[in-house]
Parts: sequence; C-alpha cells; structure tokens
Amino acid sequence: MFGFENMKISSSAATNPVINLDQGDPTAFQEYWMSTKMKERCVVVIPGWDLMSYFSDKTNVCWFLRQDLAEAIKALHRAIGNAATEERYIVVGNGSTQLCQAALFALSSLSEDKPLSIVAAVPYYSTYEEEASYVQSQLYKWEGDARTFNKPGPYIEMVTSPNNPDGTIREPVVNRGGKVIYDFAYYWPHYTPITHRQDHDIMLFTFSKIAGHAGSRIGWALVKDIEVAKKMVQYLTINSIGVSKESQIRATAILNELTKSCRIKSESFFKYGNEKVKSRWESLRWVVDKTGDKFTLPDYPLAFCNFFGKSSSTYPAFAWLGCNKDKDLKILLKEKYVLKRGGERCGSDKKYVRVDMLGPNKDFQDFLNRLLTIKYPRCFL
Repeated sequence: MFGFENMKISSSAATNPVINLDQGDPTAFQEYWMSTKMKERCVVVIPGWDLMSYFSDKTNVCWFLRQDLAEAIKALHRAIGNAATEERYIVVGNGSTQLCQAALFALSSLSEDKPLSIVAAVPYYSTYEEEASYVQSQLYKWEGDARTFNKPGPYIEMVTSPNNPDGTIREPVVNRGGKVIYDFAYYWPHYTPITHRQDHDIMLFTFSKIAGHAGSRIGWALVKDIEVAKKMVQYLTINSIGVSKESQIRATAILNELTKSCRIKSESFFKYGNEKVKSRWESLRWVVDKTGDKFTLPDYPLAFCNFFGKSSSTYPAFAWLGCNKDKDLKILLKEKYVLKRGGERCGSDKKYVRVDMLGPNKDFQDFLNRLLTIKYPRCFL
C-alpha cells in the first residue's frame, strides 16, 4: 500500500551508516525547488557594490528589515489565512530561535518583577529550556512544565502550535494573566489544517520550516505592542547588529514564489508539501502497525482546512514515537544506528523520542527498515 509491504529486512542494517534524525534538518522539499518550473525562479544575483549598509529603513522600528521582505511576509499570510498582520510590527531575526530569545528579553525587561518564570507544557520544544537557561539571565528563569506551575507572580508561557515534538494543537495552560509567546513554526497547511487566522500579541514564524530553507536563517515575529517590538530590536541589535540582507533577499524571492504558487494548483508548494509529509506519515504508521504493539504514535483529529477547502488531518514535521514497554527508546534505536531526540529533553519520559519527518528520502526509508528489525532481532544474526 505504501511501498513497504514487500520490504525485506536486511541483515546488513547493523553495518549501515548512522542515521541522524535528531537534527530536524528540513531537506525533504528540495525536489520541489529543483524542479524545472521552480529552479530558475528563485535565482538571486547581488552586485558586489550592493547591500553594504547596516541599514534598510532608519524610520522603521526594525531598522534592518527590508521593506520587500515585510511585504512578502504579509502577502503570504494573507494568501494562507493563518495569521493577522494588520496593525503589527514585523521584527526579522536570524531564525525564530533568536526571536524567541529577543521576545524573552523584551517581556522580562519591561516587567517590574524579575526574574520572570518561563514555562511550557510537557512535552515541549527542548530548545526552550536551553534558551532560557543558557546565559543564566537575571531577567527570567526556566520553571519547567506549565501544567504543574503554581508559583505566584508574573510569568511567560511558551505555546507551540502545532506542538514540537508531538504535533498537537496547543493553547495556553496557566491562564493567570501572564504573557504568552506563540510559536507558529508549523501552522502552515502542509502540516495542519488552517482552521482560523491566529491573532495574538507575539507570534513567531520561521522560514526554515515553511519550505525547508533552514540555511538562510530567517524568522519573523508579528508584534502588537511597539514597546515590545523596540525591545526585541534592541536585543537583536546588540546580539547580531541586525540580519543579513542577502538572506532577506533570498527569503523574499522564495516567499513571493510560495504566494504565487497558491494561485496555481499544478505548482502549489503547499499541496506538494502536504502530499509529501502525508505519505511519510502513512508509511510510518504502516511500519508501526507491522511491529505489533511495541510502538505508539499520536492520533490527530480531522478538521476543516480553510486553505484547502476540505477536511484533513495533521501531519507534523516530527513524530512523537513511543515505546509501550518501559524502555529507553533513544538507546534502543541507537543500537540500530539511529539517532533521535529523547523524550527527557522535552520534559517527558525516556520511552518517547522525537523523529524528524523532513529529512532526506533515503534516511527516512532506512529508518523505517531498521524500525521493522526491532521486532525481528534475529535478522541481525
């Protein structure tokens, strides 16, 4: 059905190269950009004399943001219908990771009480804890699981929806009047139904996970409050003195092509991406089913997608793979030369791992092959 029914379990799997599905390197969509129709459209040529100034627009709150990138961002959100851009400040960063740090700095520095507590519901994106703890800031402090957080005083809750690592649709958990940073890295129609237009004070997006261009290191925040936006820009200025204009120009060209592709069904990136990720999920579920009751995967409800105009399911960029037995699944997979991010890094249990669903085709297919062998260990003899 999905190309794995007649799969033979290779006795040489143990000697195959290590498969690293921990990194989240989104190269699965490369074929789309290499196609005959697309490969010439996003070529960018920059003369040696251009882009030499730090500044893009000295009158803008985000003075290093190019206006053409700002327009491309707003146009794509309008085409998809996933986020409100009106009456907001766009802050561009070196990926959404830097923007998350900028938002933490902005909200905590504007608060009278310090340090602010930082929380996220388990399982959470592992980098949140690392970002909040790495510099040992006196402005904020990581406090762990939002579901068990009961410390009085102001706080910041990180909400990722769809969630990384388990793909669930999330809302704030604490709900005591604190600040919320919404990470919508995966709220795009190839991953999940677009049920409504998000409208929050701080919303983060990343160029990396939309169409796979992680190497450009571009992300953006949609921010309502000008004082928060100014503080975020202050952080970015001190941290990196802005964002590469070359990366902004490339991102502009590609975002514009994504918007154009929404109007041409035969060229739609989001249709292509949805079919690609859906196919991988179907293959993974088939393999998990074939292993009996050893492994688990989350189930996702159907919802009406306003972009596609039909009901569909969620096909996350990561799979939250679980083990029914009390085993350290990360170690179990490592024995098969497969590297995953363990559930403990996400505040959860060692019987879970995060599986990257956007890696190279061969790595994903080899992973499925090795996952099957876990039920048949004698095949390694």
